[in-house]
Amino acid sequence: MAQVLVVMGESIARYGFPEGHPFGVDRHEAFARQFGARAFDSRVRVAAPVPAQSDEILLFHTPLYVDFVRERSATGQGCLDEGDTPAFRGVYEASASVVGATLLAARAIMAGEARRAFVPIAGLHHAARDHAAGFCVFNDIGVAIEVLRREHGLTRIAYVDIDAHHGDGVFYAYEADPQVFVADIHEDGRTLYPGTGAADESGKGAAAGTKLNLPVPAGADDAAFDAAWSRALGFIEAARPEFIILQCGADSIAGDPITHLGFTPAAHGRAGHDLAVLADRLGHGRVLALGGGGYNRANLAAAWNNVVESLAA
Repeated sequence: MAQVLVVMGESIARYGFPEGHPFGVDRHEAFARQFGARAFDSRVRVAAPVPAQSDEILLFHTPLYVDFVRERSATGQGCLDEGDTPAFRGVYEASASVVGATLLAARAIMAGEARRAFVPIAGLHHAARDHAAGFCVFNDIGVAIEVLRREHGLTRIAYVDIDAHHGDGVFYAYEADPQVFVADIHEDGRTLYPGTGAADESGKGAAAGTKLNLPVPAGADDAAFDAAWSRALGFIEAARPEFIILQCGADSIAGDPITHLGFTPAAHGRAGHDLAVLADRLGHGRVLALGGGGYNRANLAAAWNNVVESLAA
């Protein structure tokens, strides 16, 4: 059994937007080049993504919205939201491949074929059940949570997000769900899209106290990350999850063109390492890491490969 499964390949590389959009199709190649240069040993295995079926996507998304994406995918015209997420020919297929890659990784972990996994073009945390948002068409995280619960009977799933942007598509989908524990470190919503994730948002109803938002100010550095991370890690450990999903967006690193934080790639390596240690301590070892955002190519290559390295240690 490989320690870490990395799901990567052309079908998810095609998930990217044209004409100078920050989320371009070259992001996968930036990761892949450094992945190859690091020459990981046999503890890391690579698998090609396979597209999700429509019935899998419908575990999280509404039929009306899925049909809308199919229609825009055929023409490549217009936008899928209010302007951040343009349609392109084949956007449905590319988005389904992202979901499929995440599901392949999650199922491999549950089947014991890998202890942990990483998918570079994944973690599309802004997409809601019925609409696209913030460069995110289908929410592969939400689909994976539904698969883990329905196919494997899990009742305690942790979602940890260190992307600069608040993971609103996941947070609000599960805000009242006591089975999903969320710890989200992000730039304060008063200075960055989507403007959500205040510290007092901690879950509703039966899920009160199962969510932890940790907004940090613009310019926050690794010392600020370490302080927030200690709180997040303690919160997740107390939840005793059966499966941990890490969205490790690299747009929280200094020098990203559309955000304002000052972390270094070391923060991402620490996150992967500490969650792997925690998962082992909990007795299952299950960590699925997803690339998320990140629009400085050198940053994402360094951060994501640090995560792979930390999961393989």
